[in-house]
Amino acid sequence: MFRNNPFWSQLLLWVALLTATSARADNHSLEQLQRPWDELLKRTVQPDGRINYADLAEHDDQLRGYLQALRHTTPAADWTRPQSAAFWLNVYNAYTLNLAVQYYPVLRLSDIKVKTVSGYRPVWDAPEVNVGGKVYSLNQIEREILPQLLPHDPRRFVALHCAALSSPTLLPEAYDGSRLDAQLNEQTRRFVNDKQRNHLTADAVQVSSLFDWHATEFGETAELIAFLNRFAKAPIAATATVQYLPYDWTLNDTSVNGIMAHQHGR
Repeated sequence: MFRNNPFWSQLLLWVALLTATSARADNHSLEQLQRPWDELLKRTVQPDGRINYADLAEHDDQLRGYLQALRHTTPAADWTRPQSAAFWLNVYNAYTLNLAVQYYPVLRLSDIKVKTVSGYRPVWDAPEVNVGGKVYSLNQIEREILPQLLPHDPRRFVALHCAALSSPTLLPEAYDGSRLDAQLNEQTRRFVNDKQRNHLTADAVQVSSLFDWHATEFGETAELIAFLNRFAKAPIAATATVQYLPYDWTLNDTSVNGIMAHQHGR
């Protein structure tokens, strides 16, 4: 009916152009939003993955400015799933660093109890995250929001940072929806091959407790080894034994050695 009608052809062309323009605008807006966080990560994350929290606490204007921007940002319904996932990964990691700065100097975030109207709560359960005027806890982001955006994708656990020595180190750049899959692969590859956190040989692996805590998604033994082999530099035998390493919750501060650092003679 409309195939040979020049009016409808022109209208469809304009709709297509407006849609493409809107998508580019969304990407540009998100890039603008994440730029301070991206710059902060590039400046703050050390080569060994640790954070100079003393310096961050003394010069926290950029972090506070980014968190203030998040308070005025409502996730858009027309964001793609990767855009939304990248957004919430950045939110989680930024607020984790903010909690460490807020209570610095502190030995472990896991020792902190945050005062709320309903009593004292662990940092992971406290409603400390403000996005678009709504408050969330870190656990809500990890357990409720991200599983919907990255379903059955255990790489999301490696992208989340808990400011501990045994935690996967922060990717030294903001997550970006247009590159999210590649970034998650890079982050997981870095973590799996990180000899401070996982010890891999062909016949035996000693891996982070993170893989044990989330075994329902990483899998156990055979499934876990298959997952590790997707990212490991050297192949691991399907019959390899699996052990889980103790998790060091010591703050990953440049001034703290912690259990792992002592074990490796640092």
